[in-house]
Amino acid sequence: MSSRTRPRGDLLAGGGAALPPRVVMAMLLLCGAWGFNMVAMKVGTEGIPPVLQAGLRSVVAAPLLIVWCRWRGVDLGDWRRDGTLLPGLAVGAVFGLEFLLLYTGLGFTTASRAVVFLYTAPFFVALGVHVLLPDDKLTPAKAAGLGVAFLGLLLAFAEGLVAPGGKATLLGDAMCLLAGAFWAATTLMVKASRLRDAPPALALLYQLVVSAPLLLLASVLLGEGFALSPTPLVVAAFLYQAVGVAAVTYLAWFWLIARHSTSRLSAFSVLTPIFGVLAGVALLGESVGPLFGLAVVLVAAGLWLVNRPEGGALRRWTA
Repeated sequence: MSSRTRPRGDLLAGGGAALPPRVVMAMLLLCGAWGFNMVAMKVGTEGIPPVLQAGLRSVVAAPLLIVWCRWRGVDLGDWRRDGTLLPGLAVGAVFGLEFLLLYTGLGFTTASRAVVFLYTAPFFVALGVHVLLPDDKLTPAKAAGLGVAFLGLLLAFAEGLVAPGGKATLLGDAMCLLAGAFWAATTLMVKASRLRDAPPALALLYQLVVSAPLLLLASVLLGEGFALSPTPLVVAAFLYQAVGVAAVTYLAWFWLIARHSTSRLSAFSVLTPIFGVLAGVALLGESVGPLFGLAVVLVAAGLWLVNRPEGGALRRWTA
């Protein structure tokens, strides 16, 4: 569903009527699905090398997205003439780096920790927008959110020092944090390019199509090989990522933002790291110490402050 379905001002500034209960329930399901995705990625690496898994995810998701667009009659525009090709290639490359770091970092840290560090992306976006867009400076609430979240990250890293993995855990944490920065970079690149006015599905398609060969090449260069152990659980975890998340949930998100206030929807992002931590504890048996528990609360609080209503509207942080 194209972003042109609704006026651009509504997509960026928000507002509008309160979300109906069925949409609230849909967003809760989506946030839960995205939080659980980190567990699926962790499980998938037990039978598929991490970077190879990231590349194959894009390989599977891209054609599914194209089929969906044709089925729904989504106009992707003329990428040869609309000025989106070069920024699309750049965004796709950064998207590939994001998942290279994320999937590799998961080999050193836990899913619970990874999801918290990945969801620092909104804070990097807030900082980037403050620097790059003079009309969108940090408000006191956003600045407070950044400060609270930064304190949470310090506590999370401090907890990592006493984690069983020690330095390896900190390396994984740092890679996932950097992945969050690259995620934010893709958002800022879209906002600053012709992709800003393109259908959201086109921006996602660029990311999937460009990242697939880059990640597969990186897998070869890293010497991962194609030694696969496709147990039923590993296959299920991979299909969940490629079909359930990269195709179904992202398309559901596009469908929702075409019909409802994006700013109100994006406020639910605070729940994703919480769901991710709970999924890691419940399904992988990961332990969460009191210090890390406090860190999760602080990061979630900071995320809420960055996305909180200001004068009846929210500013969206996703592209």
